[in-house]
Amino acid sequence: MNRFLKYLFQVFSLVFWVNFSYAQLSPGELSRAHTHLEGLKNCTQCHVLGEKETTSKCLECHTEIQNLINNNKGYHASSEVEGKNCAGCHSDHHGLDFEMVRFDDETFDHKLAGYELEGKHNKIKCIDCHKKELIQNNISQKKGETYLGLGTECLSCHDDYHQKTLSNNCVSCHNQDAFKPAPGFDHSKTKFQLIGKHQNVDCAKCHKIEEQNGTRFQEFTGVEFANCTDCHEDVHKNKFGNDCRKCHDEFSFTQIKSMSTFNHEKTNYPLRGKHINLDCKKCHKGSYTRPVKHTRCTDCHTDYHENQFAENGQSPDCAECHSVENFTPSNYTIEKHNLSDFILDGSHLASPCFVCHKTEDKWNFANLKTGCIDCHENIHQNYLDEKYMPESDCKTCHSTSVWNEVKFDHNTTDFALLGKHAGLTCRECHFSTDSEENLQQQFVWENQECTNCHNDIHFNQFEENGGNTCESCHTNDNWKPDKFDHNNARFKLDGKHEGLDCVKCHKPNDNLLKTYIIYKFEDISCASCH
Repeated sequence: MNRFLKYLFQVFSLVFWVNFSYAQLSPGELSRAHTHLEGLKNCTQCHVLGEKETTSKCLECHTEIQNLINNNKGYHASSEVEGKNCAGCHSDHHGLDFEMVRFDDETFDHKLAGYELEGKHNKIKCIDCHKKELIQNNISQKKGETYLGLGTECLSCHDDYHQKTLSNNCVSCHNQDAFKPAPGFDHSKTKFQLIGKHQNVDCAKCHKIEEQNGTRFQEFTGVEFANCTDCHEDVHKNKFGNDCRKCHDEFSFTQIKSMSTFNHEKTNYPLRGKHINLDCKKCHKGSYTRPVKHTRCTDCHTDYHENQFAENGQSPDCAECHSVENFTPSNYTIEKHNLSDFILDGSHLASPCFVCHKTEDKWNFANLKTGCIDCHENIHQNYLDEKYMPESDCKTCHSTSVWNEVKFDHNTTDFALLGKHAGLTCRECHFSTDSEENLQQQFVWENQECTNCHNDIHFNQFEENGGNTCESCHTNDNWKPDKFDHNNARFKLDGKHEGLDCVKCHKPNDNLLKTYIIYKFEDISCASCH
């Protein structure tokens, strides 16, 4: 028993001495990543005997870093790291939970890694790219995260949308801002240059989008383009061959390159006027070989006038009034119009058709009334006696030539026009304006007093029996008192009075409100003047 205890003591002492000696040699406990290297026998795996520098030993183990440095790739090959010892950034012996890699992804300059972040790459998180499934196979994965082993080629992170049908050099067409559009792609450098209408066609019209190998795929190679019919339907059903370029070009399908391609003059309907520029499909609907009716205009065109000119159920052909040069103006002449029930003369000759035949948006030619008031307003309604304008017929006074030239026999009324009255226009006597400038008409008066139209400048000095007697002194020829005889007045002129001028005796009054010449005196004695 004593022998066994002695042996056990010796073993315990040896273990204690080894551990004590290691504790004296080791600067501290290794980090969690290096715990498998604890112990004196493992020191030389990281350290060179007699030297503190460990870089060469680090790279013997971390071959992925050595490979990157050898190929001058990645952050460890940058000028910021070149020549430094590994321990300068990644020291150990600081404890089990010590972080040997202290990396700030917020401030890291990615350009030092040999790949500058631009466009959309500059807005994403590190983990979006640096994840296990994207790390290249030559990087041995250890526990924890790593930023190493990510390729710089587009396809090292992104799926090949083109499925190996195009070059791997994605940046020759795309940039880092967006996958679409592809600003680097120039269609003019391909075998099929885009000309005319092709420049505005959506890519998907020619490059079909479909599903291939379980993913969305757009075909950019292998598209047939030798003939137009590789993409376009032959609407002529090969009647003119498959070389569409003989007649058409990329700028317009409807514009024929050369009229000699198809000579419509050889048909039963030569094209004239507006028909020359018509799209063929306007007339040739569905087939170019089926005969098209063309005897009458209404074989192609609807009757714009909706049978207004129909006789016995048949409308006349449009060509009687219109031509193929243009639908308007009509070639319906004044001579033709004068064969109708309404002859155009006077001002009506200058009236455009729409004045009489168009109300709002509707044209009307049939069953039109021909009375003046059917088109014109009767402005004398309720003012002029019916006997002077029977059935509102304006022609009793007016003509179609000049509206202001009125032919009316005033002698048919109770007031014959004499002297100066004969030269007046109707408007001067029968029209006036009120205080609000509204036009007023008057054709009937209770009496024939001059003051109905003229102001009484004598202010009723000659009023008799409730009326003025202007005609006792004046005539219709002028305002002078040619009919006045002073000998018929109360004061007869004789002696020196006979040669006196009127104003010597008949002077203006001194009334500021109404000034007029006094012709009648209450006192006619000599003392009233002398």
